[in-house]
Amino acid sequence: MRIVIAGGHGQIARRLERLLSARGDEVAGLIRRVEQSGDLEAAGAVPVVCDLESATVDEVARHLEGADAAVFAAGAGPGSGADRKDTVDRGACTLFADAAETAGVRRFLVVSSMGADAGASGGADEVFTRYLRAKGAADDDVRSRPGLDWTVLRPGALTDGPGTGRVALAESTGRGQVPRDDVAAVLAALLDEPGTARRTLELIGGSEPVAEAVRAVAAG
Repeated sequence: MRIVIAGGHGQIARRLERLLSARGDEVAGLIRRVEQSGDLEAAGAVPVVCDLESATVDEVARHLEGADAAVFAAGAGPGSGADRKDTVDRGACTLFADAAETAGVRRFLVVSSMGADAGASGGADEVFTRYLRAKGAADDDVRSRPGLDWTVLRPGALTDGPGTGRVALAESTGRGQVPRDDVAAVLAALLDEPGTARRTLELIGGSEPVAEAVRAVAAG
């Protein structure tokens, strides 16, 4: 498979790149800065400099030509202001989805967030509220597209501890934590399972092996 990942330098993205390249997939990661290229190459991915905050749909679509799947794993990141939550977490996702449709790439995965909703509230934290609403609006946009075989993955609180390979994956899991390693493993498994298309799934740490959890969702 050829897979293009938006936000290719992100923590989940680089974990996913390593998994996909290790199993023989061709992986390209979109990055904002050329100096990030070495990290992607070390993960087995081809770096593609493309700023989703300024690129056009046609420019991004050219990078997606011939791909079997696209993964949106970009985010404005901690420390960014409320405005960039909208331009990256929502706007870049919408642009990437437009480009996937233009390039004829149907399989489309989104790394979202538990609690994301266009009307969500982060309490007194205005930036977190904007983040949840931006993610929710992006999810709504992607889910409205008949031209995409989308899956929206909403992990719980992310941790950097080693993955366990065991998760809880369902339309509703309740709150919990999940290692970024396991999020990447679930994304890789979702790419192989077309039965998970057009599903919005929550993900936290659990007791079920990743492959079994994904198969169970596809069969459900």
